[in-house]
Amino acid sequence: MILYFSGTGNSRYAAERIAGLLGDSLVSMNDCIKSEAPGDFQSERPYVFVVPTYAWRIPRVVTDFILASRFGGNQTAYFVATCGGDTGSAYRYAQALCTEKGFTYMGLSALVMPENYVAMFSVPGAEEARRIVEAAIPAIDTAAAHIAAGERFPEQRTGKIDGIKSGIVNCAFYRFSVSARGFYATEQCISCGKCVKFCPLNNIALTAGRPQWGKRCTHCMACICGCPAEAIEYKKKSKGKERYLFEKIIR
Repeated sequence: MILYFSGTGNSRYAAERIAGLLGDSLVSMNDCIKSEAPGDFQSERPYVFVVPTYAWRIPRVVTDFILASRFGGNQTAYFVATCGGDTGSAYRYAQALCTEKGFTYMGLSALVMPENYVAMFSVPGAEEARRIVEAAIPAIDTAAAHIAAGERFPEQRTGKIDGIKSGIVNCAFYRFSVSARGFYATEQCISCGKCVKFCPLNNIALTAGRPQWGKRCTHCMACICGCPAEAIEYKKKSKGKERYLFEKIIR
């Protein structure tokens, strides 16, 4: 079973490709999390979690969902992590999650995909994004081949800097950066409600036709990048920046 969490489409694309290559079922963790109920899954094949990395670790919202859910049948777990650069020591935390959950950890495969964190970085233009995705396809296919053969992913080599990024920096990121307080809608808002639909945490509601953010946020960028009118901004950091949405750029 292939389970994915995706804000702007990178991890969804990788999950769909892996599911197609393996002929396996595909589950959106976004939809499951949005339903606000723990998952109850049954699979005779390995569980494959395809997720982004937030500050060099898998998103906490994903970790919480996995811990709260039931996974019957096969108890091996693979992680495929998309990132804009590297995954630091994310594999250590995935391995610890498997230990806590009772899974047999089969490794983490890192996929470099187009940057989408518009709240902090600039995202690539369409042509560059396509090149990055094309370059990632062999790695996606190799990951699928390892899963099909029941092989562990090759071990990653990391150093002290990777440990700092996935440890201290990740904690600082969640403490000081991950907040919905900086999001707002401009006059370009067309009151379509897509931001409400896209938010996996049900953190957005329309009030008098304009989106209002609550206190729950994972900085997945689904609302800001999925807005068809590009009417959502994050503080001053997103102004003038291109938005990244996989299906808009990769045609």
